Order: sequence, then structure tokens, then C-alpha cells
Amino acid sequence: MQRYEIATLSTTMGAAAKAAPAIEAFAGEGNGRLLGIFYADIGVLNRVLVLRGFDTTADYDAERERTLRASNPFGSAEWLTGLELEGYAPFPFLPPVETGSFGPAYEFRTYVLKTGGLEPTIRAWEAAVPARTELSKLTICMYGIDGKPRMTHIWPFSSVNERGQVRADSVTQGVWPPKGGPDWLTRDMQSTIAFPTANSPLK
Repeated sequence: MQRYEIATLSTTMGAAAKAAPAIEAFAGEGNGRLLGIFYADIGVLNRVLVLRGFDTTADYDAERERTLRASNPFGSAEWLTGLELEGYAPFPFLPPVETGSFGPAYEFRTYVLKTGGLEPTIRAWEAAVPARTELSKLTICMYGIDGKPRMTHIWPFSSVNERGQVRADSVTQGVWPPKGGPDWLTRDMQSTIAFPTANSPLK
């Protein structure tokens, strides 16, 4: 896939389960592929994260236009208190997102990059990812094509406890973080643990 999008839907309390079927229907009417619908459980709450993938930049652009002009975006206007759309391109050495059951605890981590930091970050990750993914699967790592220079990576874990253990093991074994990678990160960092809705292609 050439482009990805994370749509963050800020909602009224408890709206994720009600909104999920409408989100699925809205995505099915447009370009691209629905990859995941998640509700935030650790981090900023009352948010639904929607991950979509696009084979071409033209498909991505068309869907962005459709979403922005929709009077009922994601079929969820009655529950929405805010909507943010973020565009991404994948790190070039990674395969497309594979859907299936890999979670159910998904960590979304976003780092804002220093000026000029994208290329050295990609090289550092390319060297480190093979050893790191021996410990747990990587869903995707991608860089922002709008807004602040940033990267977002998504990791599935069987539980929050497994996440902690895997991260500790990766540091102990010296396979993570990527060598030199942190040198290009600012202090603007965010992490969200989110769980898939019942109809999410990623589970």
C-alpha cells in the first residue's frame, strides 16, 4: 500500500461500539481498505482510531476529499465531538499491513522527528526490525505526509502485560531501540493502547 490514514474520532462516552458498524459502512462505500477500528483504553479516552490503507495516492486523495466533505463522516456525526485525519506513507522496506488476529492490545506510538530525521530513522529501523520482530509482530511503521514531521508505529500484543515484558526483553537483548534512532526524536511523544472493536479486520 502506498498510503495509510489514521482517523481519530473523539466521541461521547461509550460510543465506540455504537459507532463501529457505521464506520465500517462508511469505509466500505469509499476508496481504500478498512484495516482496523480500535477504541482507546490507555491514553486519551473516548477516542476511536480508524486505520485505512490505499493502493494509490489518487485513491487516498479521493477518500480524503470524500471524508472532509461528508455531512456525516464515518456515519458517526451523532457521537462525534472532534475528528482528526492523519496521512502516512509506509517505511519502504515493510510489507503491507496484514489483517487478522494478532492482538488484542494494540499500541499506537507517535514520535515527532527532528528536522532532517526521517531518512536516518528509516535506515536505523531497517537494520533493527528483523531482530525486534522475532520478539513480537509489527503491524506497520509509517511517516507522516501532513502536519508535523513524525512517525507512527503500531504493535499488537496478547495483553498489556505481554507488551511490558516484550519491551523489557528487547532492551535487555540489545535489539531495541534501533541504534541511533532515538537521536532523531524530539521530546514530543505519545502512546495509546487501543483494543479492536468486534467488526475490526485487525483483532
